[in-house]
Amino acid sequence: MGFAAAGALGLCNRLLPRAGSHLPATSGLLLLYLSTSSLFTAASAPRPQHSFSSKSPSSFPICLVNHNSCPATSITHRLFHSSSQAWSSTPHYSYYVAASYSAKGHRLDPEHNLYTYNTPRQPNGKPTDIKKCKQQRDKRVRPRSGQDAFFVGRVGNSGALAFGVADGVGGWSESGVDPADFAHGLCEYMACAARAFPGDSKSSPLHPRDLLQAGYDEVMQDKAIIGGGSTACMALAEPNGLVEVANLGDSGFMHLGLNAVRHFSCPQTHAFNTPYQLSKIPQRMLVQMAVFGRTSALADLPKDANVTNHQVRHGDVLIFATDGVWDNLSPQDALSIVSRSMVELGAWTEKDQVFEVSEDLQMFTQVDGARLADANSLQAKLALAITKAAKEASLDTRRDGPFAKEVQKYYPDENWHGGKPDDIAAVVAVVTEDDIS
Repeated sequence: MGFAAAGALGLCNRLLPRAGSHLPATSGLLLLYLSTSSLFTAASAPRPQHSFSSKSPSSFPICLVNHNSCPATSITHRLFHSSSQAWSSTPHYSYYVAASYSAKGHRLDPEHNLYTYNTPRQPNGKPTDIKKCKQQRDKRVRPRSGQDAFFVGRVGNSGALAFGVADGVGGWSESGVDPADFAHGLCEYMACAARAFPGDSKSSPLHPRDLLQAGYDEVMQDKAIIGGGSTACMALAEPNGLVEVANLGDSGFMHLGLNAVRHFSCPQTHAFNTPYQLSKIPQRMLVQMAVFGRTSALADLPKDANVTNHQVRHGDVLIFATDGVWDNLSPQDALSIVSRSMVELGAWTEKDQVFEVSEDLQMFTQVDGARLADANSLQAKLALAITKAAKEASLDTRRDGPFAKEVQKYYPDENWHGGKPDDIAAVVAVVTEDDIS
């Protein structure tokens, strides 16, 4: 996500230019957003010429502040019909997760822009020190996902899985801050916090908003991360099929079933093109604030994240992605991509003219190796399909995606068409019931 955060007090919502598309100078409402999540001040002033390319609006219906979710929606792919399955009385679910990503301005490399997660069969002792865990993760090569980040990891020894995405704020580079550090640091700390969770009978349940708070607290204390900001969307998926999601900003997720979009998240926005964001203001900027008489900031915090709960079924697919996906693919697009892939790969099959989940679904999700990406697994192919489609749509100057339609809605005189190039990160989870009868 490329939001131009103010490099000094008084700079207002500057957006990086896109060739051939500039806004005329008109009077209107400007939003002063000093750091991404924080200084949110309205002022009446002329709008400077700029483009929308460095900051994305919501690609779904825009929620007013404090609205928690989008209206209930049923998007059906006409190829499919629902059918009943026989579930056991006490089902146990597994989540097979893969991530695909592509940095803005770079070609998608299916072989290297891919990660698959394999749940350890016998988890080793978990680290109790989050900072030491983070130091170990820092030794790994950072995924080439630009300012977008993702994470996948077990929740202690509870059997639950945590995963999600974060979208760094590109405009911080104008202030000498690496925008990727905040997003990647946030994801790494959340993965470590999840792994360190006690998970015993005496501990309280872990919720995704708690995980976001833990990661944010660590980022705020980490002196190596001098500043920055990010949106975030993450889930805690339980073995009983309950999935709790926390979403802050305009990253988001979709819950797909055999013949419909069961749920898609609604972005949280303060105004057009201004989503909720966590942020960390560098000390030098805090000094500037004090000099100009401002001693506090209005901040978006983990507690502001919208929380939803979902019950998954055998054969469901969950997609968590940054706005590089949702600005270029509609819910209908995502459903079509997943449906086509599931049928072609045999994960969804036809019986008596009704499409059902394949009896061999779990076989399609199995991969070899502990951490190596396996492009042959079902979850990897779905993640790559989503990323590939979003990448192609972002570079298509003729096909109007969700972002273009939003610009046309709010600024009809801009003549904006085509996709929106951006960093892309998508995490896909395939749900299987372990003992289906």
